[in-house]
Amino acid sequence: MTIEAVQGDITLQAVDAIVNAANSSLAGGGGVDGAIHRAAGRAELQAACRAIGGCATGDAVATPGFALPARWIIHAVGPRWRGGTHGEAELLASCYRRSLMVAAELGARSIAFPAISTGIYGYPADSAAAVAVETVRSTLASIPLPIELVRLVAFDSDTFGRYQSLLASKAR
Repeated sequence: MTIEAVQGDITLQAVDAIVNAANSSLAGGGGVDGAIHRAAGRAELQAACRAIGGCATGDAVATPGFALPARWIIHAVGPRWRGGTHGEAELLASCYRRSLMVAAELGARSIAFPAISTGIYGYPADSAAAVAVETVRSTLASIPLPIELVRLVAFDSDTFGRYQSLLASKAR
């Protein structure tokens, strides 16, 4: 099992499933969410999301990948940052855990994550990266899942550097 960091565009990742940093209505938005909707095919993805009806913060649901290289899109709803005293870390960790579980249920062997909640939701980037790396590691260590590759996709060089540092310093 491999956990790796890459810098690039999540919509171009050739993995079984990509994770979308979604909103609770699954309506599409800006940032990663908007990019995934555009690349997958907005009309098809919006219809699939409407059929699901929504997703709670900390949870994840799946749709087909449509025009993406990935077979599936796992929509995870991260928390909005409200100072760190409203369960944000637990909700963010839940996004990563639930996404891994949904991927496993689909039979995915590879999954790519964006930096969930760090855009318009305002989650501090350093804390979010630490939650991502620790949650992916602990989930894969504690639950037997068929996932062979977890890719943490950074849109910018600062996030990429954070992931690389965390993966190197906590290597097991």
